[in-house]
This record gives sequence, C-alpha cells and structure tokens, in this order.
Amino acid sequence: MTLWILAYLAGALTILSPCILPVLPFVFARSDEPFGRSGLPLLAGMAVTFAGVATIAVAGGAWAAQANQYGRIVALALLALFALTLLSPRFAEKLLHPFAALGGRLAQTSGAAGPGRSFLLGVATGLLWAPCAGPILGLVLTGAALSGASAKTSVLLLVYALGAATSLALALAAGGRLLGTLKRYLGADVWVRRGLGIAVLCGVAVIAFGWDRSLLTRISAASTATLEQRLINMLHAPALATTKEQAMLADEGPLPALDGAVAWLNSPPLTREALRGRVVLIDFWTYSCINCLRTLPYVKAWAEKYRDAGLVAIGVHAPEFAFEKDLGNVTNAVRELGIAYPVALDNNYAIWNAFGNHYWPAHYFIDAEGRIRHHHFGEGEYAESERVIQQLLRERGSSLLPTQPAAVNAGGALAAADQEDRASPETYLGYARARGFASPGGGAADGIGRYRLPGQLKLNQWGLTGSWNVGAEHATLTAAPGSIAFRFHARDLHLVLGPAAAGRPLRFEVTLDGAPPGADHGMDSDAQGRGVVSDHRLYQLIRQQGGVRDRTFEIRFLDPGVQAFAFTFG
Repeated sequence: MTLWILAYLAGALTILSPCILPVLPFVFARSDEPFGRSGLPLLAGMAVTFAGVATIAVAGGAWAAQANQYGRIVALALLALFALTLLSPRFAEKLLHPFAALGGRLAQTSGAAGPGRSFLLGVATGLLWAPCAGPILGLVLTGAALSGASAKTSVLLLVYALGAATSLALALAAGGRLLGTLKRYLGADVWVRRGLGIAVLCGVAVIAFGWDRSLLTRISAASTATLEQRLINMLHAPALATTKEQAMLADEGPLPALDGAVAWLNSPPLTREALRGRVVLIDFWTYSCINCLRTLPYVKAWAEKYRDAGLVAIGVHAPEFAFEKDLGNVTNAVRELGIAYPVALDNNYAIWNAFGNHYWPAHYFIDAEGRIRHHHFGEGEYAESERVIQQLLRERGSSLLPTQPAAVNAGGALAAADQEDRASPETYLGYARARGFASPGGGAADGIGRYRLPGQLKLNQWGLTGSWNVGAEHATLTAAPGSIAFRFHARDLHLVLGPAAAGRPLRFEVTLDGAPPGADHGMDSDAQGRGVVSDHRLYQLIRQQGGVRDRTFEIRFLDPGVQAFAFTFG
C-alpha cells in the first residue's frame, strides 16, 4: 500500500515540475466548460495514455536489462540516448517531436465540447506529457522495473498519472490565475534532470565495460550488501508491515521457469509445476567464487535441516570463467563440496536471465504457491534468511519446526571473511578486467611477453615475472620458472588457478615478504609454501594467524602451463 500512496503523491507533485508546462495549455483551454463533460474526460484520457506509454518504457527497460550480445549493445545505445534527452532539453524536443506532433493533430480534431472529444484531447495531452519523464517519475519507474512489466506495473503508473490528474483538476477548479503562480516555482528540477542524465551515462559505461557482472556483482563487503538490500527492499515496498519479518515477505512475482539448464546434478530436471507445494530456495553460485563458497555451508545446512519440513534447495550454477562450464569440473566441485541438493548447470544464463539476476551469490525464497517472497544478494544476514525459510514453511502448514538455528560447519576457504580488516579487492589477471598491474612496460594482450616486477609494489598492485601469455580471461605461463606477486591487506588470499593441459600437476612455491609462510599458509600450501595445481578451482594460499597488515605475496611456478585467473581476499 505504501508504494501506491507514494506513487500517487509523486504524481500530485508533478505540477511543480517544468514537465507539466506542455500540458497546462490543454487543461486550461477547457476551464470554462462543465468539469464532468470536459475536464474529467480530458484528465482520464491523459492518465490512461500516460500509463500506457510509460508501461512500454518499463517493458523496454526490462529488455535492456536482460539483453546480451548485439541486443545488449542496442539497449546501451538507447539508454545513452535517454541520458542525452535529460541533459539537453533541445535534443529532447527534437527527438520527441513525433509525440508532440501526434498530440497536436489529435488536439485539433477535438475542438468541440463533449466527453468523447475531451477524452481524445486527454489522449493528446498524455502523448505530450509521457516523454517528459521527471525525476520523481524516474524513481517510480525504477521501482516498477524491479518486478518487470506487468499488470501491477501498469496500475502503479496509472496511480502516478491519477495523482498528476488530481493536481491538474484542482488547478482547473482554481482557474487560469494559478498558472502564473506556478511558473514562479518551476525550473528547480532542471539541474536534477541533468544530474540524472550524467548518472545514466555513467551506468551505461559501467555496463559497457562489464563492471556490472564482475566488480560490482562480486563486492562482498557486508555493509555494502546490507545497504543495497535495504534499498531494493524499499523499492519492492511491502508497505505498512507491522513486523520486520512481515516486511521481508512481500510478493515479488512468480517463480520463473527453470528451463534452459544444460544439465542437472543430483536430480532430474525440476520444473515450477513439480515444485508447487514446496518451499524453494534458489542459490545462484559458481564454484570458483569465494563469496559463493562462504555461503554454501549455510545453504547446505538449511537444505538438510528443513528438507523433511518441505524445503527444496536448488543451486543454479552460473559460470563466470570458461572452465566453469565444463560438466566434469562442476561435477567434481559439487562432490568435493558435499552438495547433495539439486544443481542446475546454467551455462547459457537462461535461468539467470529469467530471474533478472545480476549477483553471485544470490538467494531467492519461493513459497508453496510458487511466488518469490524474499531475496538476498551477497554474503551475510543468515539468521534473517533462515527466519524467512521458517515463515514460508509455517505458511505452507509445516509444524514442529526446529527452534534452534541450523548448525553450520565452515572451515578453510568456506569460513567467513574478516570483513573488518580487509583492504584488497577481487583482482583479475586477464586483460579484459585487469587493474593494479605494475610490471614495467605494461602487458601484451594475446601475446607472449617477458615480464619483471617493479622495484616496489604499492598496496593492491601486482606484477608478473617470466614469460607469460596474457589473454582476456587469464594469464598463462609459457616457460618456467615464472611468478606472480601481489601487495595485499587481508587475512586470507586466494588465487583461481588451473593447468592448461589436463592431468598434469604443476608445482609452485609461495612466500610472504620473501619468506615461507609458516603458520600463515593456506589449505592449498604447506608451511614451506609448497603446493600443486592439479585442476581448475580456487586455491587458498594464505590464511594469516596473527594481526593483519600490508604483506607482499609471491607465488613461483616451477612448471610451465599454469593459468591464473583472479585473486580474491577474505
């Protein structure tokens, strides 16, 4: 209910925006005629037309969010075009001229009085008004776009339009003298519109460079995830809930189809129909993602604890790197991680796109009626997530639920990160997303180069030594020996590695500040820093036992053929 009230009030406040100026002449032109036969039909036509055009805009926004490859390029171009209309009123006027021309022609055909012709004039007014999306409407459209184009979205936009129509009706009742007063207050949101235009252009750049799926989607800091979660929950606005638990359980739409997976592990393919009557937890993950690995102990514990009460956990494995598309690699990872619940291999992002998902990890909670009732992105808030599961199970009719939280056993790389003392971000070694590379002379993309370390690495800088072929996704050592060094600040250091040739183990040695790590070694290295790369996965190489400070890590490979993908920290 709150969202509907906010949409109505936002529409009512539109009268204080320059966006309303093109509409006022049409409205005041009928001020001397009976409101029931002229003003009311005009405002109704305007509201319905605006809601229809805005719904089309939301549908286009949903397509833009999910499009990829060439469609993604077109979508980005359209978003950039929209940003330019916010920055330049002249450009917007030229671009939207067809709308204005159509509205003008309709207005000319509705000269005589009468409800029908007044409604037609309202349609013309709606066409003139719809392209001029003010800042407040931008927030409403953003909230609507989260749940996609639907009947609910259209009604929400209609409520916004009715709010604007209410203000115009009051203005019509007050007479044309109000127009001069309003003009003195108009124009305050010009700079806001320009700011939104710049923000949209920045967003286009973020998506175009792939940061939306890499850096931004993999941020695991608890404070960021919590803030983002609150903002998204506000836009889903379950309104007037009396408890925190009720506020989490809004209806976020139906469970999308689970079609498109290239294979299923631990289960035959599952469908929405087969899952009806069960509470479902969908976990989007990929097996080399450290954030995903740290949430797995909780998902496994919930799946086991609440299985008999009616919970079905489903892991949707959406790969980030090419090696994560290999069925054998994923099968081995599922077995080694002890995952017993169904796992869908979403190599083509079919399920990912059906959900409109953008995050690793991402959890969606579905009730027994097949409706998404809650979601959580990133790590953390495990107690809250378990309360959601319990609430959905109670709604299903399950009784005698366990009262104690699920027992979670998380060790090694799956243990919770030290979020309070971590200053190093996830860092990719492939040139497509690399940052912080400090070897003199830079890198040679898709070609073999000889590299050396700089005299000193600054915090979060890294470099190569030896002969490496740096590709878009990873760097490959072409001749031994060779090494990678990184100046980091975190308790744990992980590196995603794999052998270029299957079945050939590759030896390495790790040092911290030039010495063997000793007690600070990770699960995949010993106290002397020695270890072996045998398959493609995340390797935990450092876990510091004492205080965290800036350290220089170096891994020296004794055999050629290793592929290095990304550093992650915890």
